[in-house]
Amino acid sequence: MTERLSNEQLADAFLEHLRVERNLSPRTVTAYASDIGGFCEWAAREGVHILDADHRRLRRYLAELDRARYSKRTIARHLAAIRSLYRYLVRRGLLSASPAAVLATPKAARRLPDVAAGSLIDQLLALPDVSTPSGLRDLAMIELLYASGVRVSELTGLDLGDVDTASATIRVMGKGARERIVPVHPLAIKRLREYLAGGRPVLDKGSAEGAFFLNRLGTRLSSGGVRRMLDRYLRQLEQPGRITPHDLRHSFATHLLEGGADLRTVQELLGHVALSTTQIYTHVSTRHLREVHKGAHPRA
Repeated sequence: MTERLSNEQLADAFLEHLRVERNLSPRTVTAYASDIGGFCEWAAREGVHILDADHRRLRRYLAELDRARYSKRTIARHLAAIRSLYRYLVRRGLLSASPAAVLATPKAARRLPDVAAGSLIDQLLALPDVSTPSGLRDLAMIELLYASGVRVSELTGLDLGDVDTASATIRVMGKGARERIVPVHPLAIKRLREYLAGGRPVLDKGSAEGAFFLNRLGTRLSSGGVRRMLDRYLRQLEQPGRITPHDLRHSFATHLLEGGADLRTVQELLGHVALSTTQIYTHVSTRHLREVHKGAHPRA
């Protein structure tokens, strides 16, 4: 009789499947590894093999996360990872059915995205010192984040060949290795050209391998580097709270809808697979309309 694989071996095989067969990003695989690792630790404490766990045991695991004061959103993410694991085990023929399939996902309150005011974005764009290579780079990045709505990982993943200043477009590799072409307005193209002419050549130390945005070492700028850059400028403004690169993405989408863009167009620009993901921005726009109505109508 073939010896049954341990929980850890099954988890490792699942993660390898995500890396190789599903070609998920390293960051996504790391997130899965964390959630599945927590599940395996619980199974070890309970003396349960994951192939023997039924839906009642899985529900007890989720209840333990709830008692530990994990948010509903985090618990839902853990459950999604466990569902994926069990679907993989079923496909491998190690189980006839998934015990996680019958579990209901905890309903989390849907948080409206933070939106930066246009005046704040203007203030941010006025801060980089364009007499320096890093200032040219920072101005180009902030302008492009707001002009295109790209994710910060998509921004830092840009190569020289992905930016076409002649056609005013960028080629973006989004989630699930889905490619899309995003138009960029003339002012952002102007900033990109200025960076290419006076910023990148100085930052380039010959080891960038075609990366578009470079750090001071001459290598590809990281997502963390972009966030730190934005935080540094916000501190100069003594801005209470925090605005992230993703908030600029939210602002891009919300301001487009407030300006009359249709939802399908915004969906395509953001690279959302499902229209329902984009629809959250309609709630933000509705909130804006309600505030305008309340301030403008004589009987509001």
